[in-house]
Amino acid sequence: MAKGLQGFLWAMLLLFCAIQELGSWAMHTAVEGPGLGEPGDPALLASGRVKRGWVWNQFFVVEEYTGTEPLYVGKIHSDSDEGDGSIKYTISGEGAGTIFLIDEITGDIHATERLDREQKTFYTLRAQARDRQTDQLLEPESEFIIKVQDINDSEPRFLEGPYIGSVAELSPIGTSVMQVMASDADDPTYGSSARVVYSVLEGEQHFTVDSKTGVIRTAVADLDRETQDRYEVVIRATDMAGQLGGLSGSTTVTIVVTDVNDNPPRFPQKMYQFSIVETAPVGTAIGRVKAEDSDVGENTDMTYQVKDEEGVEMFKVTTDSNTQEAVITVQKPLDYESKKVHTVVVEALNKFVDPRFVDLGTFRDQTIVRVSVLDVDEPPEFRPPSNLMEVQEDAHVGSVVGVVTALDPDTANHPVRYAIDRSTDAERIFDIDAKTGAIVTGKVLDRETAGWHNITVLAMEADNHSQVSRASLRIRILDVNDNPPELATPYEAAVCEDAKPGQLIQTISVVDRDEPQSGHRFYFTLAPEATNNHHFSLLDIQDNTAAVHTQRVGFNRQEQDVYLLPILVVDSGPPALSSTGTLTIRVCGCDSSGAIQSCNSTAYVVSATLSPGALIALLVCVLILVVLVLLILTLKRHHKSHLTSEDDEDMRDNVIKYNDEGGGEQDTEAYDMSALRSLYDFSEIKAGDGGGGPGEGAPGRNPSSELHALPQWVQSPDLDFSVFRDYICRKVEQADEDLSVPPYDSFQTYAFEGSDSPVPSLSSINTWSSGSEQDFSYLGAWGPRFRQLAALYAGRRGDEDSEES
Repeated sequence: MAKGLQGFLWAMLLLFCAIQELGSWAMHTAVEGPGLGEPGDPALLASGRVKRGWVWNQFFVVEEYTGTEPLYVGKIHSDSDEGDGSIKYTISGEGAGTIFLIDEITGDIHATERLDREQKTFYTLRAQARDRQTDQLLEPESEFIIKVQDINDSEPRFLEGPYIGSVAELSPIGTSVMQVMASDADDPTYGSSARVVYSVLEGEQHFTVDSKTGVIRTAVADLDRETQDRYEVVIRATDMAGQLGGLSGSTTVTIVVTDVNDNPPRFPQKMYQFSIVETAPVGTAIGRVKAEDSDVGENTDMTYQVKDEEGVEMFKVTTDSNTQEAVITVQKPLDYESKKVHTVVVEALNKFVDPRFVDLGTFRDQTIVRVSVLDVDEPPEFRPPSNLMEVQEDAHVGSVVGVVTALDPDTANHPVRYAIDRSTDAERIFDIDAKTGAIVTGKVLDRETAGWHNITVLAMEADNHSQVSRASLRIRILDVNDNPPELATPYEAAVCEDAKPGQLIQTISVVDRDEPQSGHRFYFTLAPEATNNHHFSLLDIQDNTAAVHTQRVGFNRQEQDVYLLPILVVDSGPPALSSTGTLTIRVCGCDSSGAIQSCNSTAYVVSATLSPGALIALLVCVLILVVLVLLILTLKRHHKSHLTSEDDEDMRDNVIKYNDEGGGEQDTEAYDMSALRSLYDFSEIKAGDGGGGPGEGAPGRNPSSELHALPQWVQSPDLDFSVFRDYICRKVEQADEDLSVPPYDSFQTYAFEGSDSPVPSLSSINTWSSGSEQDFSYLGAWGPRFRQLAALYAGRRGDEDSEES
């Protein structure tokens, strides 16, 4: 059957191609105008034709050709072709020479490969006609297109799968679920190859699909999520508009049925039983109950409430948002002796109700919760619960403050014993009678020390002290007038020497530690010892204050600079208490405006001489001078230590310069010359001594003209200077080898002159040659300090001249 279908398709294809060939048309292109060729083209001029052009049919080629011979596409022809084979046809462009071949003589084009329109729909080529002998272009190059003819070889495909849709349960028939789309790669403009229709292969009893749009809709109205929450629907897409021979493809669509609130809550049981002890504190959870709901999500959210009046008063129901359970808790204290069993009606209802499904029934349910109260041994209870007592602060020790009462709530009604928690009354200010509960004072009370006392009273069963109740008791100490009034502060006032009578000096107020219920009222007067006072007066202002005024004209602080004024203060009682306070008044010097300058003679003198600002400035100056002196001393010490450290580092003998010229040879007191003379052997040589005896000389010569030879060091034959020589040589070698030492230009002086030198002395001082032509007469102009030197050299010059003569 498949072979028959394939033969039918090929027959239809060949018929279609024949129809296309019959409808072909000729296309002529005139060789005129700049678009086809230039007027001066030699190829165009050689032909000598006025008009010529291409002639060919429109080209189509069928895709997926499976024949063994090349598929004929069409023929190109020039109107200048006379059929003698003088024209050569060539093509170029897409597929030329590979997919498409042309007969150079006839212009027939054949396709040599199998084409696929879904990959490429057309090919663009260019045709040329040339003279076979000269290879000259006879026609301008022209472009043509070969279109690939489509056949139905691609099936529809669902490219956007997998598909998952949803629809609410109980939706009406025809409710849109989702849309599916199939794509066909065939040519949609040619035939019906790409025309797709849709149908349901599986699941048609619950859903339908629009054959043109692919929209899936519900086919029934009773979809129930609680029964089935998911459907698998197979959708098929067929091309050729569903006709015989069309290709098809399918996909699976998953449709999820979503929940709606169509199921009311239901309690699994109609009665629940719980028990709890009577001593359970308020807020204790008794138990949990839960109503079941077949829905899911927020449709199962519930709220619970107590419906009966008794239950509302004694119990409370809350909803656990995580588990959707009803939590029953104690709202008021339970009492086994009063009621042993409580019955509570609990109702559950959906939080979100869909009005579309109200007709399905009421979305609420009720159950009964039975709570049994268990009896326990309870501690005593205080009655009445008043926790405030009062007592006067002057109450005697052992006075009764009040009585507390506690009873055993149990049926046995055991006797009760009382005590005070001593952690709240460590000083044992109060005591309690263990049997009666009477609270008495244990010490003297003082409201001013502690106005309130907070104690804890314990009540326990006489035979079971573990059953203890506690009650906080506040005791207020009532005030009695037991403290006299006192001046608010040790007042001190000042009065100017030039004060006038009636001038206000000080306003006085008092304090009283007592707190009478009617308020304070104080009275002021001068103490009896101040009755002879004629300097000041006291005025009671009637508002618990008093004012002190002057009574005389002017004061003299040289006579008396301080006055002590005793003041008597009395309260209103009862009983009335009083005290005496002293006001200290100092006589001070004031300026013209009444401002106080000083309150004693010493301070007055100082203030008249220097103001406080001047004193501060003086102190600052002294401090600056002290700092400068310390800074100079520190710098000097630092400089001295720096020089010492430099001398320690450099142990060389340097040439030291001095600006002190000295007193000359006549100054024999400034230096001790004996230490220097001991190193030399002085020999006196008289002028004119030619080497004769000592008795020779020129008679009548002035002693002042005698010449003394400069000291010469004479080496003793028994002295060994090798130690000095070795030391000097060693130091020279160390200096030469130490490359890190910078060159020091210093003049070294040694006492060791060395051995005799064969070179005679070059000094002019010890030169006795007669060839000296120096003139020392200028020494006489150097002043008195060089007079001795001038006399020596002047006399020496005269002797030389006489010898020459």
